[in-house]
Order: sequence, then structure tokens, then C-alpha cells
Amino acid sequence: MFSTFSGLPRTVWIIFAGTVVNRLGYMVTPFLVFYLGSRGVLTAQVPYVLGALGAGNIAGPMVGGFLADRLGRRPTMLIGLTGTAVAQGMLFAAPNVITLALAAVLLSGAGTMVSPAAGAALTDAVSAGQRRTAFTLFHWAVNIGTAVAGMLGGFLAVHGYWLLFAADAATSLAYALIVIALLPGGHRTDARPAGSGSRTGYAVVFGDPLMRALLPLFGIGLLIYSLTEVCLPLAIRDAGLSAGILGLMATLNAVLVVVLQPPATAVLARLPQVPVYVGSSTLVAVGVALTGVAHDTWSFAGTVVLWSIGEAMTGGIAAAIVASLAPEDARGRYQGSFQWAWGIGRFIALALGSSVYATAGPAVVWWFSAIAGITAALAVGTLAPMIARRSAPPEPAIAIEPAAATLG
Repeated sequence: MFSTFSGLPRTVWIIFAGTVVNRLGYMVTPFLVFYLGSRGVLTAQVPYVLGALGAGNIAGPMVGGFLADRLGRRPTMLIGLTGTAVAQGMLFAAPNVITLALAAVLLSGAGTMVSPAAGAALTDAVSAGQRRTAFTLFHWAVNIGTAVAGMLGGFLAVHGYWLLFAADAATSLAYALIVIALLPGGHRTDARPAGSGSRTGYAVVFGDPLMRALLPLFGIGLLIYSLTEVCLPLAIRDAGLSAGILGLMATLNAVLVVVLQPPATAVLARLPQVPVYVGSSTLVAVGVALTGVAHDTWSFAGTVVLWSIGEAMTGGIAAAIVASLAPEDARGRYQGSFQWAWGIGRFIALALGSSVYATAGPAVVWWFSAIAGITAALAVGTLAPMIARRSAPPEPAIAIEPAAATLG
């Protein structure tokens, strides 16, 4: 299985290992609603805390990408990881809703600072031809850790929510130690790249016409995928099925992605990345949309299989595309903008998905998933020639021999 990713440099494997360790502790956020209930937080107050969590998911990547290009990859990762550990303690000890919301902003903001810096470090470490594989490995690490965390979280929560917070803080600090001890320094993963001072903030990203076109399209795809977090549970409930079925669907998704991603990467590596992205994103959109016709455990499982296969196929292609477009001195900000698009999409899904489902009706959600998802995927496909031109390695310079001196 690991042979799929053979040939990648040591830095990539260090980030892979640290990401797996870190995501093993991803337990607080999935169980946050239950924790808030145990604290006596009213149902009407829960959206304030969840909204704050979403706000941090939007702000954190932008800060992380900026700092990765200014302070360096390693310092930014360490700030994010230690900040996450501190925020876990603050969230657990927060005495009221206001402090809970403030801690939630810090938690998600610090946590999402790490990925842009890690993505920039991956881009620094690999050749252009290895980027797709490296980012797919990174995506696989996230899924491995999250899958195990989902199983452990339910067990630990029964024995006390404090165990979730302790585990999450401990794994963040463990990743920080891995970064300190193993992640190589030097100008490619630590120090600010030369020339970065000539470009200000995110103007370099949003002044890029191709990025302005891609970010909303990627955001739509990420929004539709995020609907599985909020509207799939509602659909399962409306079908008269138990919460246990939802847990079964989550486990099915995690297992499929973890098992299928390496072989999918090996098989699809010979194909251009943009057509693979278009096909896999279309499969995700169709799978999510078909949730609207599911009515029992087997039919829900069938839809989960579809969008899970799509997720396994796409891997880290979108992030790799963004990496291929980034100037060397702006890699952190380009990755930050991509993670920001993910945060926006997820925030919209969590904030509006349930409201649209309840007021406009489930059919609106599922038809939107099909139409918007397929349209966005095909629109990315139309940009393939521009992406290919920008991603192509520069032509090797032809040495011109100096003319022989003329004897006088």
C-alpha cells in the first residue's frame, strides 16, 4: 500500500506521521454539541459556539498562510499546534457561553493555521511531478487519523468528556514535538523565502485571475461535501432510522476512503489531474444528491459508497493544483486561500444547510448538490488548458557560447 507513495522525500513522511498523530486526537469538535449539552448550555445558545467555531475556520487559514510566508513553515506550524492545545484547555474550562465562543474561535483558528504551512512545506520539499502524490498522502493521513479518532471518541466520551480534550491537546503537542525534532530547517521549510517582501498580503493570490476563478469552484465542491455533515443526519432521521445508522455511515465512509485512496492514487496517477478532479467531484455531487431518494440503510449506504469513492479518487488534487500555481514566495498564502475556501464552504453548509433543508425542503438541498456540483466540476475542466500552462515546468535554458575573440 505504501509503495504507491514511494520516492517521496523524508519531509513529506514527517508531515504525514505528524498529521496522523494530530488527527488521532480530533475528538472534541465532533462531540462538541454533546459536551455543551452536558454543561447545561441551552439549545438556543449552541449556534453561538458553533458559529464561533466556523468563524475560526475561516480566519485561521488566512493567518496561517500569511505567517508561513513571513515567519516560516515550522514557526507557523508550532504556533498553530501549541495554540490548539491551549485552546482545548480554555474551551473545557470556559465558565459561560461568551468564553466558550471565544475559546471555540481560538481552537478552530489555531488548528486551521497548521495546514497552509504544512502544505507550503510539502510544496517546498517535492518536485512538480510529485506534488499530486504528496498532497494525496497528506489527505490520506487526515482520513486515517480522523477514522480512528471517530471510533475512540465515542469510547472516551462515555468515560468523561475531559478525556477528549486531554487527548486532543496531547496529540497537538505530540505533533509539535515531531516538528521540532524532525522537520528539517533551512530556507525551504523554515525561513522566509527570498523576494517575499515584494508582494503584500493576499493581493498576490486575489490578483491572480486563475485563482479567482478556481477558488469559488473549489468552494462549491467543498460546500457540497460538507452537506454530508449536516443534511445526511437529517435525512437519516426523517427516514425513521436511528443515530446508530448515522454512525455506521460515518464508519463506512472512513473505511472506504482509507482503503481505496492508495490504489486509486496508483491507478489514476497516469491520468491528467484536472480530468480526474472533474470526474471525482461529479461522483461526489451525484452521490450526495442521491441521498434524496435513499429510504433505508442499504440505499443510504449506496449513496455513501458513491461519494466516498469520489473522495478517494480526488485525494489532494485540488491542493496540488493550487500548489502548482503558487509563486515560490507565496506558497503559504496560496495554500491558505485554498483552506479558506474550504472554511467558507463548510461554514455555509453548517450555517445554512439545515435551515434550507427545514424551510425550503430537502429536495432543494439535493438538487442544488447535483446541479451546482456538476456545473462547478465541469467549469474547473474548462480551465484545464490554463492550469496546464501555469503548471508546466519552465523550459530548460539553452546555453549560448560566447563568440570567439577576434584577433587584431
